[in-house]
Amino acid sequence: MGISKAVLPAAGLGTRFLPATKSCPKEMLPLVDKPLIQYVVEEAKASGINEVIIITGRGKNAIEDHFDVSFELEQLLAQRGKIDLVETVRKISNMISFCYVRQREALGLGHAILCARQVVGDEPFAVLLGDDIIHSEVPCLRQLLDVYEKYHCSILAVERVPRDQVGNYGVVAPRKIENRLYQVLDLVEKPDPARAPSDLAIIGRYILTPEVFQEIEETRPDSGGEIQLTDALRLLLKRQAIYAYEFEGTRYDAGSKLGFLKATVEFALRDPELGERFRSYLEDFDLNHIQPSG
Repeated sequence: MGISKAVLPAAGLGTRFLPATKSCPKEMLPLVDKPLIQYVVEEAKASGINEVIIITGRGKNAIEDHFDVSFELEQLLAQRGKIDLVETVRKISNMISFCYVRQREALGLGHAILCARQVVGDEPFAVLLGDDIIHSEVPCLRQLLDVYEKYHCSILAVERVPRDQVGNYGVVAPRKIENRLYQVLDLVEKPDPARAPSDLAIIGRYILTPEVFQEIEETRPDSGGEIQLTDALRLLLKRQAIYAYEFEGTRYDAGSKLGFLKATVEFALRDPELGERFRSYLEDFDLNHIQPSG
């Protein structure tokens, strides 16, 4: 069965970006000239996904407005002769089919995915996390879909991280199958670096089989009251194979301030309109001129 649906959890509070996210969804923070979530939706579209299911929460209406038709804005731009901007705005609402599901409480990633069960139905689906922005020639999700088409099981995107950082991720115990592809023998959520089974961290791109919903339902909340997807995948692993794919590309942790700033600089340098001028600015910039505040 082909995969046509993708779930995008977007109900988090974005506390690491307060006070900016007090009234603005973290997913709507601009990376150069597009909100973070648009990059993820574009990746889904470029990978062959037809329908995106966004899991939202209170205060997230701006996400729905962004991907909706804005007749008044289009009319105003057209009246002012800015036809190129009309096309830019119109492409956003015409990009893909959207469905929105409300997560009433922030009870973890596993719970957010479970909220999509009725819409996804009994078919495999993709999951993309907006905190991970990935630049690659072949979309990261498309790479996972290519693996799925061969093995027909759940596929996790992974990348190698420094050992002292593995405690920030879910980590897999791998058995190498072929270049970049591993069979998952076990998964551990935020392990002690000294006891981590590997340095292969799970990144925010997944292909999941529908059986994962039952496992999420049977997963006990952690000490913080959240249902972790990694714990549900450990249960799923007892029933069916799970593979991990070390994707090709550069990942930016846009959920952290430093990662967001790195992404902003590098995406700006790649921008066809801004790139050369921004590069020139950076080359002439005197770092000693700026002193830390506070």
